[in-house]
Amino acid sequence: MNNRPSSLRNIVTLIAAITLLTACKETKTYTIGVSQCGQGQWREKVNHEMLAAQHLYEQHVKVTIANAHDNTQLQIHQIDSLVNEGIDLLVVAPNESSQLIAIISEVRKKGLPVIFFDRKAVTDDYTSFIGGSNVEAGRASGEYAIQVVEAMSISGRKPFIMEITGNMNTSPAQERHEGFVQAMEGHEAIHYVCFEGDWSSDEACRIVEEQIQSGNLPDLVFCHNDGMATGVYKAVVENGLEGKIKILGIDGLPGEGIEYVQFGHQAGSYIYPTHGERIVRLALDILTGKPFERENILQGMMITPENVNLVDLNSRELMKQNHDLIIIQNKLEDSLQLYSTQHKLLIASLVGLVVLALAVILAWYAYWQSRRTLRQRQSMNEEQTLFYTDASNRKLHELFIIPEDQLPPPRSQDMIFAEQLNEIIRKKMSNPNLKMEQLGEEMGLSRIQLYRKVKAITGQSPVELLRQMRLQKAYSLLTSTTKTIAEIAYEVGFGTPGYFSSCFKKQFGKYPTDLRTE
Repeated sequence: MNNRPSSLRNIVTLIAAITLLTACKETKTYTIGVSQCGQGQWREKVNHEMLAAQHLYEQHVKVTIANAHDNTQLQIHQIDSLVNEGIDLLVVAPNESSQLIAIISEVRKKGLPVIFFDRKAVTDDYTSFIGGSNVEAGRASGEYAIQVVEAMSISGRKPFIMEITGNMNTSPAQERHEGFVQAMEGHEAIHYVCFEGDWSSDEACRIVEEQIQSGNLPDLVFCHNDGMATGVYKAVVENGLEGKIKILGIDGLPGEGIEYVQFGHQAGSYIYPTHGERIVRLALDILTGKPFERENILQGMMITPENVNLVDLNSRELMKQNHDLIIIQNKLEDSLQLYSTQHKLLIASLVGLVVLALAVILAWYAYWQSRRTLRQRQSMNEEQTLFYTDASNRKLHELFIIPEDQLPPPRSQDMIFAEQLNEIIRKKMSNPNLKMEQLGEEMGLSRIQLYRKVKAITGQSPVELLRQMRLQKAYSLLTSTTKTIAEIAYEVGFGTPGYFSSCFKKQFGKYPTDLRTE
């Protein structure tokens, strides 16, 4: 009889454990880490498309994006951080092709697939590539440039075409130049020169300004992106040559290249395709073992004054749809979290009913067990009475008792929550990609619950609180160490020293350099 209750309890425990394990089984969520080499409207468009595609396919996907801000060492550090966070696949647009070979090799050795998009590193150790053809972008731009100058009324001299490249250490600049040169071959009647830029509008402006001042007036300037083309337009306008020098660019985005063609600032722009949703689809095909192509070339097209209005209409509609998809995705995530909570509560209720039903089976044993327990307590009470009535035993007993005035004072739940959150933020603030969802997971709260709790206690949102703590930590490091401002910016979690200085000025009314010189 003594073994029967124990056996029944074991059965109850086993059933409950099996039920809970079944309830907690969740569909696999694939985490895709994205390392962007820099920023800009083109890359922002890719990011929005990837984020919008998280719930577009049948698999569960979480896309995490890190921006290296054109800093190769920062990109290497961010790739390492993404891998340590437990991603399933890495998508990377290399900042400099040759310097990422070692970190990509380490990622591949860990068994993670690697997708290059837009750009490649100088290595064959990757899983797949997806992006537009930079050679085709350069070739199409060159052919269109020839059409433009041939249509211009130029007499007494050769038409003059100038190319301004991006940084030639990057594969897009090399390949766009290669395609443009291919288009120029066989056109000896055209005078063609090339200058190396650095992807910036300021450098493109300087180059054209220098040529104009020396009397070398080009009839058309081809730039490797529309941002550089704005710099050329600035130089042309400032020298009173608007309309006399045609300008071409690459990217063709709404509010940028498309708009420049509509306004007449540029004669054309090549749409370099983004298609972030296809990047996510390719990643899922690789992760789920479906067939995929190693080289995936996306098609682009040339925007001209003749087709620009139609292209603008289609592009804006697509961007609006992506924006709506992201809003829907955020609402869906909140709904899924609520559903998950309700599902677990339902399973817990079912487990409770099973336990209750089995407890009824044990009821017949309750009377016997209670009588046995009563007898044991009576025996223990007699022993305790003898123990405490003995003086020497009372002194021994007092060694285990803490006086009430030495007990710690009670603390509020808000105080305990604030201390835990403070500790977690200080441990993780150096991560520039720290998300509010991660803080919420550490605290056992959803993103919305974390926001409401922090707002109620501090009057600030979690993002504002994180930024304030980072800046306070930076202030302490600035006044107590000899670290550089850049080192301190990265240490407290800012992606760039410039952004850190701006936030610091807004918080304390002075720049970090001002604080160091006081």
